[in-house]
Amino acid sequence: MKKGKKYVEASKLVDKTKSYELIDAIKLAKETSTTKFDSTIDVAINLNIDAKKSDQQLRGSVVLPNGTGKISKILVLAKGDAAKDAKAAGADYVGEVELIEKIEKENWFDFDIIIATPEMMPSLGKIGKVLGPKGLMPNPKTGTVTSTPNKTVEDVKKGMIEYRADTFGNVHSIIGKASFENKLLEENLTYFINTIIKSKPISVKGEFIKNITISTTMGPGIKLNLDSFDN
Repeated sequence: MKKGKKYVEASKLVDKTKSYELIDAIKLAKETSTTKFDSTIDVAINLNIDAKKSDQQLRGSVVLPNGTGKISKILVLAKGDAAKDAKAAGADYVGEVELIEKIEKENWFDFDIIIATPEMMPSLGKIGKVLGPKGLMPNPKTGTVTSTPNKTVEDVKKGMIEYRADTFGNVHSIIGKASFENKLLEENLTYFINTIIKSKPISVKGEFIKNITISTTMGPGIKLNLDSFDN
């Protein structure tokens, strides 16, 4: 695939042989943003794990201290008081089986995240084949299957993100927008990386993190110096 002219120009600013200090990497990410809109800044972490082993599969959620700059539309599947509380907390859509049927029959996906109470999961499981590939299936490990969905709604609004290691041991996440102050991005990135480090499986020996790269939407990757973190 041929890279665009802006990408090629931005890439010239990045020394591919170098690992940058955290502050310098964030500054460079902003400088290499090539979009007219407010780019998202992403991090990719390559981990020393064997994702085929069940005890080395990494999945969870974290509330970034300074939010993500992204507004997520939230669908809550709940009944009774849990549904009322979720609505009061600011969920965009709250309902029961009728909303599951709407997804199934109308291919309705006007939301970014699903939070469900445990009692709704058997009904939701029936459309797991549709939700799974889109990364929308709720999971207790990420706090999206919960008897108190209102709390997760509040967390999502504060800047909760889900993470999951892929089959190659990579974890991807948003850490904010290019318009964020450098300090806010630095805090978000450090918090996220430290969260990953704390979740190191007991069975993993030696260094846990192989490398960390940050980039903006459609911008070049910038390698981080791992010495900035307690790996």
